[in-house]
Amino acid sequence: MSELLKKLEEDLRNCQKCGLGKTRTNLVFGEGDSQADLMFIGEGPGKREDELGKPFVGVAGKLLDEMVESIDLTRKEVYIANVVKCRPPGNRDPLPDEVKACWPYLEQQLKEIKPKLIILLGRHSLERFLPGQKISQVHGQALRRDFPGIGRQVFFAAYHPAAALYQQSLKATLLEDFKRIPKILEKIKEESGLENKKEIEDLQEENKKEQIIKKKKQSKLFGE
Repeated sequence: MSELLKKLEEDLRNCQKCGLGKTRTNLVFGEGDSQADLMFIGEGPGKREDELGKPFVGVAGKLLDEMVESIDLTRKEVYIANVVKCRPPGNRDPLPDEVKACWPYLEQQLKEIKPKLIILLGRHSLERFLPGQKISQVHGQALRRDFPGIGRQVFFAAYHPAAALYQQSLKATLLEDFKRIPKILEKIKEESGLENKKEIEDLQEENKKEQIIKKKKQSKLFGE
Protein backbone atom coordinates (compact mmCIF):
# COMPACT_ATOMS: atom_id res chain seq x y z
CA MET A 1 0.00 0.00 0.00
CA SER A 2 1.26 3.47 -0.85
CA GLU A 3 2.12 5.92 1.93
CA LEU A 4 -0.77 8.17 0.91
CA LEU A 5 -3.28 5.31 1.20
CA LYS A 6 -1.81 4.23 4.54
CA LYS A 7 -2.23 7.75 5.90
CA LEU A 8 -5.75 8.01 4.50
CA GLU A 9 -6.75 4.73 6.13
CA GLU A 10 -5.27 5.82 9.45
CA ASP A 11 -7.12 9.15 9.27
CA LEU A 12 -10.38 7.32 8.65
CA ARG A 13 -10.16 4.96 11.63
CA ASN A 14 -12.11 7.35 13.86
CA CYS A 15 -14.41 8.73 11.14
CA GLN A 16 -17.85 9.78 12.40
CA LYS A 17 -19.11 11.65 9.33
CA CYS A 18 -22.24 9.51 9.13
CA GLY A 19 -24.22 7.20 11.41
CA LEU A 20 -22.30 4.10 10.30
CA GLY A 21 -19.35 5.24 12.38
CA LYS A 22 -21.36 4.51 15.52
CA THR A 23 -22.46 0.99 14.54
CA ARG A 24 -19.40 -0.48 12.79
CA THR A 25 -16.95 -2.89 14.38
CA ASN A 26 -14.13 -2.13 11.96
CA LEU A 27 -13.45 0.27 9.13
CA VAL A 28 -13.16 -1.59 5.81
CA PHE A 29 -10.87 0.69 3.84
CA GLY A 30 -9.94 -1.55 0.90
CA GLU A 31 -6.97 -3.69 -0.01
CA GLY A 32 -4.78 -4.86 -2.85
CA ASP A 33 -2.16 -3.48 -5.19
CA SER A 34 -2.06 0.31 -5.03
CA GLN A 35 -0.76 0.32 -8.63
CA ALA A 36 -3.35 -2.14 -9.95
CA ASP A 37 -4.76 -1.87 -13.46
CA LEU A 38 -8.07 -3.29 -12.20
CA MET A 39 -10.08 -1.89 -9.31
CA PHE A 40 -13.26 -3.57 -8.06
CA ILE A 41 -15.84 -1.45 -6.26
CA GLY A 42 -18.73 -3.09 -4.44
CA GLU A 43 -21.60 -1.84 -2.30
CA GLY A 44 -20.44 -2.03 1.31
CA PRO A 45 -19.01 -4.38 3.94
CA GLY A 46 -21.05 -7.32 5.24
CA LYS A 47 -20.91 -9.00 8.64
CA ARG A 48 -17.68 -10.91 7.99
CA GLU A 49 -15.98 -7.90 6.44
CA ASP A 50 -16.98 -5.77 9.44
CA GLU A 51 -15.45 -8.36 11.78
CA LEU A 52 -12.14 -8.61 9.91
CA GLY A 53 -11.82 -5.10 8.49
CA LYS A 54 -11.24 -6.44 4.97
CA PRO A 55 -13.43 -6.25 1.84
CA PHE A 56 -15.08 -9.28 0.25
CA VAL A 57 -13.95 -11.96 2.69
CA GLY A 58 -17.31 -13.68 3.17
CA VAL A 59 -19.06 -16.14 0.86
CA ALA A 60 -19.50 -13.49 -1.85
CA GLY A 61 -15.81 -12.70 -1.48
CA LYS A 62 -14.88 -16.31 -2.17
CA LEU A 63 -16.88 -16.16 -5.39
CA LEU A 64 -15.15 -12.91 -6.32
CA ASP A 65 -11.79 -14.61 -5.73
CA GLU A 66 -12.86 -17.38 -8.11
CA MET A 67 -13.87 -14.85 -10.75
CA VAL A 68 -10.60 -12.96 -10.42
CA GLU A 69 -8.64 -16.20 -10.69
CA SER A 70 -10.66 -17.12 -13.80
CA ILE A 71 -8.90 -14.25 -15.60
CA ASP A 72 -5.47 -15.35 -14.32
CA LEU A 73 -5.16 -12.79 -11.53
CA THR A 74 -5.19 -12.89 -7.73
CA ARG A 75 -6.55 -10.55 -5.07
CA LYS A 76 -3.03 -9.23 -4.51
CA GLU A 77 -2.83 -8.07 -8.13
CA VAL A 78 -6.04 -6.02 -8.10
CA TYR A 79 -7.53 -3.47 -5.72
CA ILE A 80 -10.86 -4.02 -3.95
CA ALA A 81 -12.99 -1.39 -2.22
CA ASN A 82 -16.62 -0.41 -1.61
CA VAL A 83 -18.88 2.60 -2.06
CA VAL A 84 -19.13 2.85 1.74
CA LYS A 85 -16.40 1.79 4.16
CA CYS A 86 -18.53 0.77 7.13
CA ARG A 87 -21.20 -1.92 7.34
CA PRO A 88 -24.81 -0.71 7.15
CA PRO A 89 -26.72 -2.36 10.04
CA GLY A 90 -28.39 -5.62 9.03
CA ASN A 91 -26.72 -5.41 5.61
CA ARG A 92 -29.31 -2.87 4.47
CA ASP A 93 -28.66 -0.69 1.42
CA PRO A 94 -26.34 2.29 2.02
CA LEU A 95 -28.24 5.55 2.44
CA PRO A 96 -27.49 8.51 0.11
CA ASP A 97 -25.93 10.56 2.91
CA GLU A 98 -23.66 7.62 3.83
CA VAL A 99 -22.48 7.24 0.23
CA LYS A 100 -21.91 10.99 0.06
CA ALA A 101 -19.90 11.01 3.29
CA CYS A 102 -17.59 8.26 2.01
CA TRP A 103 -17.10 9.66 -1.48
CA PRO A 104 -14.11 11.99 -0.80
CA TYR A 105 -12.11 9.01 0.49
CA LEU A 106 -13.02 6.70 -2.37
CA GLU A 107 -12.18 9.54 -4.74
CA GLN A 108 -8.71 9.87 -3.17
CA GLN A 109 -8.19 6.12 -3.55
CA LEU A 110 -9.08 6.33 -7.23
CA LYS A 111 -6.75 9.28 -7.80
CA GLU A 112 -3.88 7.48 -6.08
CA ILE A 113 -4.36 4.05 -7.69
CA LYS A 114 -5.29 5.36 -11.15
CA PRO A 115 -6.80 2.07 -12.34
CA LYS A 116 -7.10 1.56 -16.08
CA LEU A 117 -10.44 -0.23 -15.61
CA ILE A 118 -12.96 0.05 -12.76
CA ILE A 119 -15.26 -2.94 -12.25
CA LEU A 120 -18.58 -1.79 -10.78
CA LEU A 121 -20.02 -4.69 -8.79
CA GLY A 122 -23.77 -4.41 -8.46
CA ARG A 123 -26.41 -1.74 -8.76
CA HIS A 124 -25.25 0.53 -5.92
CA SER A 125 -21.75 0.87 -7.29
CA LEU A 126 -23.19 1.35 -10.77
CA GLU A 127 -25.55 4.07 -9.55
CA ARG A 128 -22.68 5.92 -7.82
CA PHE A 129 -20.65 6.21 -10.99
CA LEU A 130 -23.18 5.80 -13.80
CA PRO A 131 -26.52 7.04 -12.43
CA GLY A 132 -29.67 6.01 -14.25
CA GLN A 133 -28.20 2.82 -15.70
CA LYS A 134 -29.67 -0.61 -14.94
CA ILE A 135 -27.30 -3.47 -14.15
CA SER A 136 -29.51 -5.91 -16.05
CA GLN A 137 -29.04 -3.84 -19.20
CA VAL A 138 -25.38 -2.82 -19.05
CA HIS A 139 -23.64 -5.77 -17.35
CA GLY A 140 -20.69 -7.05 -19.34
CA GLN A 141 -20.23 -3.69 -21.06
CA ALA A 142 -17.30 -1.29 -20.91
CA LEU A 143 -18.46 2.31 -20.63
CA ARG A 144 -16.12 5.30 -20.98
CA ARG A 145 -17.16 8.45 -19.15
CA ASP A 146 -15.75 11.81 -18.05
CA PHE A 147 -16.20 11.63 -14.30
CA PRO A 148 -15.86 14.76 -12.13
CA GLY A 149 -12.70 14.70 -10.04
CA ILE A 150 -11.31 11.64 -11.80
CA GLY A 151 -11.32 12.52 -15.47
CA ARG A 152 -11.88 10.19 -18.41
CA GLN A 153 -12.33 6.68 -17.08
CA VAL A 154 -13.43 3.28 -18.37
CA PHE A 155 -15.98 1.42 -16.24
CA PHE A 156 -17.15 -2.19 -16.55
CA ALA A 157 -20.52 -3.16 -15.12
CA ALA A 158 -20.99 -6.57 -13.49
CA TYR A 159 -23.45 -8.28 -11.19
CA HIS A 160 -22.48 -8.33 -7.52
CA PRO A 161 -21.17 -11.78 -6.47
CA ALA A 162 -23.83 -11.89 -3.73
CA ALA A 163 -26.56 -11.62 -6.38
CA ALA A 164 -25.01 -14.59 -8.19
CA LEU A 165 -25.17 -16.60 -4.98
CA TYR A 166 -28.85 -15.84 -4.47
CA GLN A 167 -29.72 -16.43 -8.12
CA GLN A 168 -27.57 -19.25 -9.49
CA SER A 169 -28.31 -18.41 -13.12
CA LEU A 170 -26.40 -15.15 -12.65
CA LYS A 171 -23.22 -17.03 -11.75
CA ALA A 172 -22.76 -18.20 -15.35
CA THR A 173 -23.53 -14.67 -16.55
CA LEU A 174 -20.96 -13.21 -14.17
CA LEU A 175 -18.33 -15.69 -15.34
CA GLU A 176 -19.02 -14.88 -19.00
CA ASP A 177 -18.82 -11.15 -18.28
CA PHE A 178 -15.49 -11.59 -16.49
CA LYS A 179 -14.06 -13.35 -19.53
CA ARG A 180 -14.35 -10.04 -21.40
CA ILE A 181 -12.22 -8.11 -18.90
CA PRO A 182 -8.72 -9.14 -20.16
CA LYS A 183 -9.50 -8.09 -23.75
CA ILE A 184 -10.99 -4.79 -22.63
CA LEU A 185 -7.97 -4.09 -20.44
CA GLU A 186 -5.62 -4.95 -23.30
CA LYS A 187 -7.45 -2.53 -25.59
CA ILE A 188 -7.24 0.25 -22.97
CA LYS A 189 -3.48 -0.32 -22.67
CA GLU A 190 -3.07 -0.24 -26.45
CA GLU A 191 -4.99 3.04 -26.64
CA SER A 192 -2.91 4.45 -23.79
CA GLY A 193 0.27 3.39 -25.58
CA LEU A 194 -0.80 5.13 -28.78
CA GLU A 195 -1.66 8.30 -26.85
CA ASN A 196 1.74 8.25 -25.13
CA LYS A 197 3.46 7.66 -28.47
CA LYS A 198 1.66 10.63 -30.00
CA GLU A 199 2.60 12.82 -27.02
CA ILE A 200 6.26 11.82 -27.44
CA GLU A 201 6.14 12.46 -31.19
CA ASP A 202 4.53 15.88 -30.63
CA LEU A 203 7.19 16.73 -28.06
CA GLN A 204 9.98 15.64 -30.40
CA GLU A 205 8.50 17.74 -33.20
CA GLU A 206 8.27 20.72 -30.87
CA ASN A 207 11.92 20.25 -29.85
CA LYS A 208 12.97 20.15 -33.52
CA LYS A 209 11.17 23.44 -34.19
CA GLU A 210 12.82 25.03 -31.16
CA GLN A 211 16.27 23.89 -32.37
CA ILE A 212 15.64 25.35 -35.85
CA ILE A 213 14.58 28.70 -34.36
CA LYS A 214 17.62 28.67 -32.06
CA LYS A 215 20.00 28.03 -34.99
CA LYS A 216 18.42 30.85 -37.00
CA LYS A 217 18.91 33.26 -34.10
CA GLN A 218 22.56 32.20 -33.75
CA SER A 219 23.12 32.69 -37.48
CA LYS A 220 21.77 36.24 -37.30
CA LEU A 221 23.88 36.96 -34.23
CA PHE A 222 27.12 36.01 -36.02
CA GLY A 223 26.07 37.57 -39.35
CA GLU A 224 25.94 34.27 -41.19
